[in-house]
Order: sequence, then C-alpha cells, then structure tokens
Amino acid sequence: MDARRDIGGFVVWDYVVFAGMLLISAAIGIYYAFAGGGQQTSKDFLMGGRSMTAVPVAMSLTASFMSAVTVLGTPSEVYRFGAVFSVFAISYFLVVLISAEVFLPVFYKLGITSTYEYLELRFNRCIRLCGTVLFIVQTILYTGIVIYAPALALNQVTGFDLWGAVVATGVVCTFYCTLGGLKAVVWTDVFQVGIMVAGFASVIIQATVTQGGISKIIDDAYNGGRLNFWNFNPNPLQRHTFWTIIIGGTFTWTSIYGINQSQVQRYISCKSRFQGKLSLYINLVGLWVILTCSVLCGLALYSRYRECDPWTSKKVSEADQLMPYLVLDILQDFPGVPGLFVACAYSGTLSTVSSSINALAAVTVEDLIKPHFTSLSERSLSWVSQGMSVLFGALCIGMAALASLMGALLQAALSIFGMIGGPLLGLFSLGILVPFANSLGALSGLLAGFAMSLWVGIGAQLYPPLPERTMPLSLETYGCNSTYNGTDLMTTTEMPFYTSAFEIRNIERTPLMDNWYSLSYLYFSTIGTLTALLVGIFISLSTGGRKQNLDSRVLLTKEDFLSNFNFLKKQHHDLSYKSHPVEDGGTDNPAFNHMELNFTDQNAKANGTRL
Repeated sequence: MDARRDIGGFVVWDYVVFAGMLLISAAIGIYYAFAGGGQQTSKDFLMGGRSMTAVPVAMSLTASFMSAVTVLGTPSEVYRFGAVFSVFAISYFLVVLISAEVFLPVFYKLGITSTYEYLELRFNRCIRLCGTVLFIVQTILYTGIVIYAPALALNQVTGFDLWGAVVATGVVCTFYCTLGGLKAVVWTDVFQVGIMVAGFASVIIQATVTQGGISKIIDDAYNGGRLNFWNFNPNPLQRHTFWTIIIGGTFTWTSIYGINQSQVQRYISCKSRFQGKLSLYINLVGLWVILTCSVLCGLALYSRYRECDPWTSKKVSEADQLMPYLVLDILQDFPGVPGLFVACAYSGTLSTVSSSINALAAVTVEDLIKPHFTSLSERSLSWVSQGMSVLFGALCIGMAALASLMGALLQAALSIFGMIGGPLLGLFSLGILVPFANSLGALSGLLAGFAMSLWVGIGAQLYPPLPERTMPLSLETYGCNSTYNGTDLMTTTEMPFYTSAFEIRNIERTPLMDNWYSLSYLYFSTIGTLTALLVGIFISLSTGGRKQNLDSRVLLTKEDFLSNFNFLKKQHHDLSYKSHPVEDGGTDNPAFNHMELNFTDQNAKANGTRL
C-alpha cells in the first residue's frame, strides 16, 4: 500500500512483540504435548480429560468469539453504519441464557464428545451424518475467512506477503493443536485473550489522547449520526436495526454457542455441569468487554477520519483495512505497539482456528471413524485425532483462498453461519424441545431449512442489496487535500459497503432481488431455523410422531430447570452429570451403552421407518 509511506511502518520492536506471541503460543502446545503423560487417549486429546474448570474455558470461549473478523470487521462496521451494532449486547445475553439452560443440560447429561452424537440418540445415524457433514463444510468455510482476515492486516501494516501470512497462520495453529489437543487450545486462548485486550486498549487509549478525550470522540460520533443505538424500524430488509440484531442476532449466535461443536466441546469438557454453565456466564462478561472495545474503536475511527475517509480517498483498498491504518497513524511513535495490535488480530485468528481444527478432528473421529473401526484402541484413536488435526489445518489454509472472494469479512462470516447454522439449530431444537418429533420430520425439516437459507443466502451474494437497504452513513473527503478537484463530499453510495465476487452486474432489478434477496443477512439463520422447526413439526405429526417411546434424557425436562433453584437438587444433579468412565477401546458416550440398540429400534418402530 502506498498509504504506508504516509503513516509509518513496522520497526524491529514490532516484529519482536509479534514473534513473541507466536513463540509463546507454540510453547504452550509443546508443554501440553508432554504434561501429565501427554495425550494418551482420544478423550485426553479432544476433551481435555473432561477435567477443565470454568474460568479458563470461559476465556477460551471469549477468545474464539473474538477472531480477527471481530478485531478488523466490527470497528469498520461501526465506522460505516454506526453504533447500532452495540445492541448485540442484548443478543449475547439471550444467546448465553439459551445455551446454558436449554442445550448444555442435555448435552452434558448424555456425556457426548461430538454434539452430533445427540442426533443419533434422538433420531438416527443418517441424521447424525447429515449434521456432521454440514458442520464440517461450515467450519472449513468460516475458518478460511478468519485465516485470511489477519493476513489482510499484516499486508496492510507491514507489507508481509499476503499468502505467506495465510500459510504461517494455519501452520502455527495446526502445530500446537496437533501436539497439545484441547488443553493446549484452551490455555493458548487464555494467553491470547490477554494479548487481544491489550491490543484493543492500546488503540483506544492513544486515540483518546490524540483526539482530545473520550467526550470529543463521542461528540464527533453524535454529530456524524453514528450514535444510532435505538433504530426500531421493523423493516426486515434494513441491514441493522434493533429488531434485526435482537431477533436475527440471537438466532445466528445461538447456532454457534448452543450447538456448534467448536463452542460446545469446551463447555462440556468441564468437570461438572455447574462449571460448564458458569463458564458460559463468565464468558458473557468477556463478550460485553469485547463489544465495548470494538464499538469504541469504531467511533475513534470516525472521529479521526470524519473529514478525510481513507477508504473513499483510496488510501486503503478495503474497509477491513481501516483499523490497521489507524494503528500506524496514531501509534507510529511507539515502537512495539503496532506489533501488539497485529499480534492482537493474529491472536484472534489463532484462537478461533485452533478451536475449529480441534472440533473438526473431534466430529471426524467420533462420527465417522469410531462407528466403523470399533477395534481401534484409545491410543490409536489419539494418533488418528492428531492426524485429523494436521489434515484439517491444511484444508483450512486452502479454504482461505475462497475467503478473498467473499466481500466484507464480517458479513461473509455471519452469512455462512446463518445459512448452515440456522437449519442445524432448528434440527437440534426440534429434538430437544419437541417430544413428538420423529426421524422423518427431522430430516424433512433440515432439508427444507437448508434449502430456504441457501436460496436467500446465495441470492444475496449474486444480487447484493442496494445502498437504500443497507443504509450506510455518509463519509466525507473534503479535508484530504487530495486531487478531488473541489469535491466536498463523497458518500458511500459511490462505493457500496457490500460487494461480492459472485455479483451479477448490469441487470434489471426485480421485486425478488429488492425484497427477498435484500433481507438482512442476520435473518438467514432465523429463516433456516424456523423453517426446519415448522416443517419438522408438521411432518412428525403427520407420520405418527406421538407414538414414540423416548428416553427422557434426550429431552429438556422440568428437572433440568428445577436443579438451578434448589441447592440440594443441584448437588444431586451435578453428581449425576459428572464425567463418565471410559472403557479402553470403547465409546466415551455411556448413553450408547444401553440406548443405542433398544432406543433407536423403538424410535424406528414408532416412526414406521428407519432412514
């Protein structure tokens, strides 16, 4: 970027800080490869021996959420569209509440390793495999985006080769994931979340000093229309309003926290159900801290560049490069601090990618290998799990190339989760909350939800919504002293926020494009979830779902709620929810021991079919 000559660049201390973060992350992986005898079993590798406690797991959940997509995408989001994004604070509360009180109790009492084991216990193996395949596709696509995002930051700030940085990210993640398993993932996350908060804090503090105080930043944001917190417009076509964020955001993030293997795997690795719930609620505080930091950085961006937008004045080529540009602009006189910010973005990626690789290895071993190779010993399964980590690390690096074609990073990432996560959330909700849901209804609901969310999601990629739908705020260039020949104002309608490499241009817009395909991207998940639920309920009622004889443990029961309010009951339930012993070479899911034959056969007979 030519802009680097205007704002400074990396010095030796920046590289030292950055390299130090990488080395410490790798060292944690090496330590857990040998600590306590190393990864002797697949349970040790994938679940940390089910001995984790709330605080490190909470920090790990937070670190995974705060990927480079958050570090780079959210501030530019606030810069372009205003602080309405902060309404996600309410969504996060609802998401954590639903995850802790609806999904965690069921997953924990079954002692599962892969969340998709639940689908076989509740429905059948076919539906379990559908869930597993969808998760693998979703995670590899998303992980490609979060590997590509910090490479953009590095390329903008330091001039590092873009694809060299992509490969380096994937290799470091794969290294400590393969050596240390889940414990390495969790404890590197604890270290990395500290780096990320420090990176954000350095930007906020220096921006406050440079701009003349936090009140000046807030005043500039107010005068620029950025403090648009309470937009109650019910129009579902408008990109971000109070309602799209509360409703669509809750569905989107519940599909991540409630059922996504990357998150669930960590809180069910806790040594008791109480510790698992506690980790989610502590994590909520971390989410609020991250959101506050991201929004403040976005407002600081606007205060700094309210008269000369670097994007429309061509000083950066993508909106996602605004944060690195700000860092080198205001921190160039502090050797090592720009390196801290890049380490911040890089840490977000390492934490997210490592948890994704570990989760991909877990579902592959549990759902695709164990059922077909029952004679493998636990030691052999541990080696297979490590091999899967290497394989998926390589796949995620390759998928990062696709991310470069996906347009704006934040929206692309949430769109993927919405299109695939929504129907899966509907499927799990059907199993846990609807006692009469049967296998035929579940499969029909999943396919219908997937078809609907793909229809609107792919349509939005081909025919992106017009600016009057996304409603970007104005950006000005009159203070740039550039070659705009007297142009006093350049608004975002000249350079739309959301573009796609797959967009079909120069075509007459139709009502379908201007309405259905212009639906807020946050509703992709909502459509998939509700379609899966409604179709699943209708088909189940039509095919004898009421005649099933289910084990109550696959459903959310009244006792799951009562145990939160009665201390004696909580103690009793926590004891019954403890980790279960694993027989060497067997499954670590006790539910299969007595349920797999009887319960699945009963379910099939009740359904009148076996898919």
